Amino acid sequence: MEKMRITLVQSDIHWENPGANLAKFEKIIRELKGKTEIVLLSEMFSTGFSMKAHHLAEDMNGNTVRWMKNLARENALAVAGSIIVIEDGKFYNRFLFVEPGGNIHYYDKRHLFRMSGENEQFSQGDRRVVVEYEGFRFLLQTCYDLRFPVFMRSKGDYDVILVVASWPESRVDIWKKLIYARAIENLCYIVALNRVGADGLGYNHSGESTACDYRGRELAKCQPNKEEIITVTLSKPELDEFHDSYPAMKDWDDFELKI
Repeated sequence: MEKMRITLVQSDIHWENPGANLAKFEKIIRELKGKTEIVLLSEMFSTGFSMKAHHLAEDMNGNTVRWMKNLARENALAVAGSIIVIEDGKFYNRFLFVEPGGNIHYYDKRHLFRMSGENEQFSQGDRRVVVEYEGFRFLLQTCYDLRFPVFMRSKGDYDVILVVASWPESRVDIWKKLIYARAIENLCYIVALNRVGADGLGYNHSGESTACDYRGRELAKCQPNKEEIITVTLSKPELDEFHDSYPAMKDWDDFELKI
């Protein structure tokens, strides 16, 4: 596939209410059938960014994972976003990428936001994950990861960074700057989805979800403080042509990432 349509669902989230959230997003996803290849939902889209992992976590056979698999299959698209998962007695903020054929890829958030106590409730991920899907390679990242360029640094192994977030409005200027920085330095597309609305802790989120290209040029952007659904089309030939004409990656410094 030379082109890829990715739909960003910038939405408010019902606080700690998986049933209401899944019902809301199911309607949206069904309406996108035939209009996109990937539907991107935000960080902890089924619960909001809650630290009540003991009460809200599901395992990989739980309702939300089954829901994602069913919707992906029935609507012939990939469904991606993060949820709270329990595995071997540990809790993870897990970014799931579910293909229509049933394959599930996942990335456990590496950089846990200690200012909210996330590092006390959740376990760190221990691997960097690149998903190959329909001719594109996607690096999966979650929210606070944006601040850590070494972990996200391209090794020439991905084409697109997918980021899902619950990034508060009070720091949204940083969110916007980091998105463009990560795209430019890694010579890649980036699609970054943030939620909107106030969470159960009183923090407001303005969204401002953004997609930009390898030059740092804005391709699409959601309006602030508004539920909105936008679809962006990425071109693999255009990315390859840019890399051929501007091969800055040949001058990247070698390094070893230790996790």
